[in-house]
Amino acid sequence: MNLSELTHPNQLHGLSIAQLEQVARQIREKHLETIATYGGHLGPGLGVVELTLGLYQTLDLDRDKVLWDVGHQAYPHKLITGRYNTFHTLRQKDGVAGYLKRCESRFDHFGAGHASTSISAGLGMALARDQRGEDFKVAAIIGDGALTGGMALEAINHAGHLPDTNLMVVLNDNEMSISPNVGAISRYLNKMRLSPPMQFLSDNLEEQMKHLPFVGDSWNPEFQRFKESMKRLAVSKVGAVFEELGFTYVGPVDGHNLEELIATFKEAHLIPGPVLVHVVTVKGKGYAIAERDQVGYHAQSPFDLTTGKAKPSKTPKPPAYSKVFGNTLTKLAENNPKIVGITAAMATGTGLDILQNALPKQYIDVGIAEQHAVTLSAGMACEGMRPVVAIYSTFLQRGYDQVVHDVCIQNLPVFFCLDRAGIVGADGPTHQGMYDIAYLRCIPNLTLMAPKDEAELQRMVVTGIQHEAGPIAMRCPRGNGYGAPLMEEGWEPLPIGKGEILRSGDDVLLVAYGSMVYPAMQTAEVLNEHGIQATVINARFVKPLDTDLILPLAQRIGQVVTLEEGCLMGGFGSAVVEALVDHDILVPVLRLGVPDELVDHATADQSKVALELTPAQMAHTILQKFNPKPVAIGVSA
Repeated sequence: MNLSELTHPNQLHGLSIAQLEQVARQIREKHLETIATYGGHLGPGLGVVELTLGLYQTLDLDRDKVLWDVGHQAYPHKLITGRYNTFHTLRQKDGVAGYLKRCESRFDHFGAGHASTSISAGLGMALARDQRGEDFKVAAIIGDGALTGGMALEAINHAGHLPDTNLMVVLNDNEMSISPNVGAISRYLNKMRLSPPMQFLSDNLEEQMKHLPFVGDSWNPEFQRFKESMKRLAVSKVGAVFEELGFTYVGPVDGHNLEELIATFKEAHLIPGPVLVHVVTVKGKGYAIAERDQVGYHAQSPFDLTTGKAKPSKTPKPPAYSKVFGNTLTKLAENNPKIVGITAAMATGTGLDILQNALPKQYIDVGIAEQHAVTLSAGMACEGMRPVVAIYSTFLQRGYDQVVHDVCIQNLPVFFCLDRAGIVGADGPTHQGMYDIAYLRCIPNLTLMAPKDEAELQRMVVTGIQHEAGPIAMRCPRGNGYGAPLMEEGWEPLPIGKGEILRSGDDVLLVAYGSMVYPAMQTAEVLNEHGIQATVINARFVKPLDTDLILPLAQRIGQVVTLEEGCLMGGFGSAVVEALVDHDILVPVLRLGVPDELVDHATADQSKVALELTPAQMAHTILQKFNPKPVAIGVSA
């Protein structure tokens, strides 16, 4: 069968193993060709090709439900559910999403972007099915890295308490999340991987015992207990934990052997109650370069398939914010053993891999466990350490109660570094860092800041380390800086709650925060071309806000514009408006930022055009608001 002809996963039914292997080869070819050309997640999808085909061979996808944890491992799923012909638009504006989206396909049964959600959602669907008296199957595929997330363990605990609820959990065991897995669960799975299960289980044992003299069918309580003890011995190294939690354990099974996978899934569907199928896979399977470097090839920008090397940029770029953060923190940590960097399975993405390589004893990876990371940092702060928690803005949402309850209420000096704050591009709405300004600024005791460029980031890292009055958070955008000159050492902290004037003018006041400061300066240049002189403030802090600087200028100039790369509701602009109203300064205000809508996948530049956040567009909006004379400005980006 040709992969391009597959528009419904049920078309896999009845195919021979040889035909399925042919489809598997085509999936890998299309997968590799697309990611090499356009970029995207590489290793996760390559590792689950046979798992996907084997599972779908045993399901009726017109009725049955499949839930993929995270979603970036579901590229093969997309290719066999009608998206082959549009797969080349992956992660591009108006194209195929990089994660699962219910609105994109009827076969995307549950949206997925963050980890550890599939078992909870799958159990919810199974319980709803039972309440309605229906009988479809529910299968939740979860990577072993996602088992470090507390939500997955909570769901397993609940499901194991429901012996009459049929639910299949498929453990995609590849030893990896993005970085290598950490923790006791991963260590236990490694032992499973190295210790094949005993081949006799209780049913076989019972059949053999019946042929012994004087036993026959009289299976008395003593033999029953013997049977159970032998069963426990058989699964002791491969499934005792899951069996104790109420699951029937099946496996481990070779995740790249289609015949074995299909037979195992068929068997598992017949077992009542919650079932866990343990499938061992290789991340990056079929592309040797990705198999050797599973961290580096988790996701890739466009690259050469032959060499595996990224395609060179046409122009050299300034260093990424995450790299500047990692280098600065490492320099400080060399002279301060109290500094400890904490990540939730995102060392490379946050820049903490630099600290890990240089000072491994001052680095902690807790796995996909943001809640634990936050409260762990609180405990360390109680004992005089200087914990630096580096987590993506979108992922810190998962530890929100811990930020409030365990850090801020106790006023502990924890330093939060929120990477990927603002518009992140191709990963789409589950990963956009839109809400951190709003969800953090309402918490007492917490100081919030954002650098205008990579040089100011260096000073803010020092500020965060030296701030002992309570918790402090810094948001940083995704991507590269502006080429601002960096210092190797000798950084000074910033005065808390103090902004700076970058440009003076009497017609309009532009108050910008973080990544919108440089665009504010460019906007001021466009306004200048139309005879409008702007004062531009780099606020630096949203909490405490520099009211001593902002309020007198707002009152004198009389027209205020706020600029932020985050949600307008409750964001930086709201903070400025609240300060104006609280001081009875009633002047016109225009807030520029992200309105009350989800930002879909596209390049960051495309998203900014759609949101009218380019300098030309913002200048046009400002002139429409404050200038009574019609002015034409080219606003195409």
